[in-house]
Amino acid sequence: MSQLKQTLSDNVKISMKAREIERVKVLRNVQAVIKQIEIDRQIELDDAQVLEILQKQLKQRHESLTIFTENSRDDLATKEQFEIDIINEFMPKQMDDAELAALVNAEIAAQGATSMRDMGSVMGVLKNKTAGRADPALISKLVKDALQG
Repeated sequence: MSQLKQTLSDNVKISMKAREIERVKVLRNVQAVIKQIEIDRQIELDDAQVLEILQKQLKQRHESLTIFTENSRDDLATKEQFEIDIINEFMPKQMDDAELAALVNAEIAAQGATSMRDMGSVMGVLKNKTAGRADPALISKLVKDALQG
């Protein structure tokens, strides 16, 4: 079992003992998504793959939070924010903008990338280097801006 999945499982047990019912619901929901993907693909997920799932879960909840906030549904927005906060506990420390920009520029220089044709190869390497520590959409934007000059 991957370290991240074990941490999730341990947190469910701790939360159950502390009678944190809402937290248990969120953690079990995340575990269910992970388990369903393992069953569908017939594989055991490693930490990197679990991080990808957590990122997707966060993205879905951020999108829902935005919609609920725009429509003045504070009750649902509060619930989504609660879930975001819990899932964020399992994510690695996020890279700051300066650190991310430096990494993007270093990778572009290392590959000698000069045009948008090189974006795919740069993004492939950066995706692996920043797994779970940066939003892929932000990385894509930075790479695109740098290559368009």
